Amino acid sequence: MASELSPDDVPSANGMPMLGLGTWQNDDPEECRTAVQTALETGYRHVDTAQIYGNEAAVGDGIERADVDREDVFLATKVWTDNLAPEDVRETTEESLDRLGVDSVDLLYVHWPAGEYDAEATLGAFNELYDDGRIDRIGVSNFLPEQVETAVDVSDAPIFANQVELHPLLQQEALREACADLGVEVVGYSPLARGDVFDVPVLSEVAEKHGVSEAQVSLAWLREKGVTAIPKATSESHIRDNWGSLGVDLDDEDVAAIDGIETETRKVDPDFGPWNQ
Repeated sequence: MASELSPDDVPSANGMPMLGLGTWQNDDPEECRTAVQTALETGYRHVDTAQIYGNEAAVGDGIERADVDREDVFLATKVWTDNLAPEDVRETTEESLDRLGVDSVDLLYVHWPAGEYDAEATLGAFNELYDDGRIDRIGVSNFLPEQVETAVDVSDAPIFANQVELHPLLQQEALREACADLGVEVVGYSPLARGDVFDVPVLSEVAEKHGVSEAQVSLAWLREKGVTAIPKATSESHIRDNWGSLGVDLDDEDVAAIDGIETETRKVDPDFGPWNQ
């Protein structure tokens, strides 16, 4: 299945490919470079990293190594909480661009509404980078609905996306609805619930029905919900298995069964998360 798919098979969310490669905790430089190169040469055209991951240089090397033009890659990174004062936003974003080996990124996120984050001041600095052509889109990450609304209100440039943990065990329905109302895309990280999706009977039943993996079912469900998924994968087999999710078509019964999962598990839950305040 996966080998027959091409980049053209990836749906687009306002110019953002709806399946990407996540790189959180991919901190071995050579493993990270190889994963990015493998993903791009498999067909992925969306790569996600962050300052705090410590792998921007390796991600940039992987993009450079791949037989894919830079302009065909949707590249996103995030500004860490310590760097969200206006002067630090500019300085550290320039450092990120240098590490990535690019003149601009397609999407720059506020990583968390925490630390030095101040909606007007921080997003004002992001707007300057946007106006200067250093970033093509502004995003936020781990924002609650009311925080997304504030960001939309104070930013001159559009808030393009909110990246949050999202998977069948943390469905975030209210947040998805709020973002849709605000015209903000949703990007789901940890879309396989750090591997927990393999132990959910409903997902196993749907996977068996279609002859695919639970991971592919989870990613297909996210796509049905209009969510862009960025699963982390380092091995070629996992990269290709996730890619194969593009060929999985869930029917209404499948989607309803997954919607009905009542277990709720948050895998990324720092003390400074806004839901803990």
